[in-house]
Amino acid sequence: MATGFELKASVRNRVGKGAARALRREGLIPAVIYGDKKAALPITIPLKETTLALHKGGFLTHISTIEVEGEKHQVIAKDYQLHPVRDELVHVDFLRVSADAKLTVEIPVHFLNQDTCPGLKAGGVLNIVRHAVEMIVPALSIPEFIEVDLAKAKIGDSLHISAVKVPEGCHPTITDRDFTIATIAAPAGGVKEDAAG
Repeated sequence: MATGFELKASVRNRVGKGAARALRREGLIPAVIYGDKKAALPITIPLKETTLALHKGGFLTHISTIEVEGEKHQVIAKDYQLHPVRDELVHVDFLRVSADAKLTVEIPVHFLNQDTCPGLKAGGVLNIVRHAVEMIVPALSIPEFIEVDLAKAKIGDSLHISAVKVPEGCHPTITDRDFTIATIAAPAGGVKEDAAG
């Protein structure tokens, strides 16, 4: 399981634009924790630490811990808003997660054996159709990524989800077809002739 960031938060008593502006002047941003059949909890979180967590990667796919007045909440960030001009975080929505929860998450795709792929060595081009695959996964074992092996891929091949070893307990949200993740396309100028032949 991918472990995320830890933040200390405070309960937010005031809501609205004026209160949010005042928080941002203090280096804090408004956020909310909701879900798991409990009441929504409006909180304030530190802007600097949250921004670092966002830019580190995995912000929307890692389970994280937020401590509010001594109580720790296991959460996953479900959405965030950025300022339209300054590109700063202005609000984050967190979803509480329990051990038996299932989440819908975009899982990144990694490609293995690009340096030995027959299609790429012959001059083909890796055309990535999906950089991430939306999957339903157990909340406490979200995979970091899924892997597509290119070891036997030739020019003209399509690599589908059925060729991917999907982690146990996980399955794609698209179930009605064997969708394409990537293809090995012929180069624009055609396949290069072998220099020796």
